[in-house]
Amino acid sequence: MTEKSTDAEHVPDHEASTRRYYETGDVDAFYEAVWGGEDIHIGVYARAEEAIAEASRRTVRQAADRVADLLGPDAVVLDLGAGYGGSSRALAERFGCRVVALDLSAEHNRRHRASNALRGLDHLIEVETGSLSNLPYASGRFDVVWSLEVLCHVEDRGGALQEAVRVLKPGGALVFSDIMAAGTTPVEAVRPALSRLGVQALATPSFYQGHLSRLGLKADFEDGTEHLRTHYARLDEEVRRRADELREVISPAYLDDLLDNLPLWADITRRQLLRWGLFHARRTAV
Repeated sequence: MTEKSTDAEHVPDHEASTRRYYETGDVDAFYEAVWGGEDIHIGVYARAEEAIAEASRRTVRQAADRVADLLGPDAVVLDLGAGYGGSSRALAERFGCRVVALDLSAEHNRRHRASNALRGLDHLIEVETGSLSNLPYASGRFDVVWSLEVLCHVEDRGGALQEAVRVLKPGGALVFSDIMAAGTTPVEAVRPALSRLGVQALATPSFYQGHLSRLGLKADFEDGTEHLRTHYARLDEEVRRRADELREVISPAYLDDLLDNLPLWADITRRQLLRWGLFHARRTAV
């Protein structure tokens, strides 16, 4: 399917900042070398020393299991913040469903399209450039709305949830994960770690549950915070172990920033200042 642009050139300033961060060559090289280049989200780890890429794929499989009853050749999924397209391809391959993949970054989307073509999935996946804050889709279009660690980059998270629910069919499911603050965590305690991503503050699990309840959905939350701790410990370990190798593909300034920043993430996850997990909510059938 062809790549489309929605309104990507008129996104809010904070979204433009997020797009600029993710469109740098250093960021692409980091995710390719350390994260596997397919997914950009927290992994679910079977063991502490597991490869980051494999743990990230397990997250996709487990999230898909929650909505498997809704997916098949006649289903349509909206992948919000699709990144390099790992989730979109996994869903299309496993279920034969159609996927509309929306992401702010035109660079990500070009890479996504190319990978789809190589895997023979471009007939199932439509890649679009645009914002999560004002979805350009008719109400009730999608069987599943899917998002992994994207809402933390959105300023109006409540509005984004409302839009996600609006485009769900009756009986459809919203499944998403996010990096969140623990309920008592002061913003100042985590802001230094967040600065590299341009994120000012995080939501909490109760924030999402409260908003989903007001939108008429009852959400199940599977707390996977232990995987968040493992994930950032693994990232910190991999970057330090492979620093000399990474200097061949990542600029010295960006690598130095990683070496400074990742220990902050490892520290705040060890101190249980952050939460992570999977939300699964269904819209009523009537």
